[in-house]
Amino acid sequence: MSSKPAHPLRTLRLLLILSACLLAGMAAAFLLRPATEPLSTANLGKLGGDFTLQSASGPVSLSDFRGKVVVLYIGYASCPDVCPTALAVLSQGFKALSDEQRQQVQGIFVSVDPERDSPEKLAQYTAFFSDHLIGVTGSRAQIDRVVQQYGAFYRRVDLKDSALGYAVDHSSRLYLIDRDGALISTLLHNSTPAELTRNLQALLATP
Repeated sequence: MSSKPAHPLRTLRLLLILSACLLAGMAAAFLLRPATEPLSTANLGKLGGDFTLQSASGPVSLSDFRGKVVVLYIGYASCPDVCPTALAVLSQGFKALSDEQRQQVQGIFVSVDPERDSPEKLAQYTAFFSDHLIGVTGSRAQIDRVVQQYGAFYRRVDLKDSALGYAVDHSSRLYLIDRDGALISTLLHNSTPAELTRNLQALLATP
């Protein structure tokens, strides 16, 4: 006995639902996509430099950590995915170092969302990941200057049906800075902790 053919309206409804789900997924991927294109070696020499932003303990400058290897990350505390991923890589990469090596590295998390990320909030957020990570932010002009210095980008994305109100689409790289404060290389946020550890050990071994 043959089965009854699917009702045309039921088939159309199913196709519409599947299309809506596909479009929703594509929209979410677009809004939350990280910039994963690595910076070219030629551009690295033109980027980086000192800056001063605000932490819960007062002003913090990159030059405060001269003599240490610094890992810089630019994001925001309400970020749902790429920022926690990057900071988890940083945390695990730091843990894989020896105690002596760990005392010679410093992580800096720069928030591009000063409206929601107070220095005090950033102190609590970064403490969750590592004792060697400090959170800083500043005025919009100060933040934009750092973003430009390091070849990063961000833009606000309004979320009409979300309690968050807005998200921030932003580049997602770990910037590796040597003991003299020079930007040496970058890693994508989804690099492995082992990759970060190897890069840090190489920089620490450099006189």
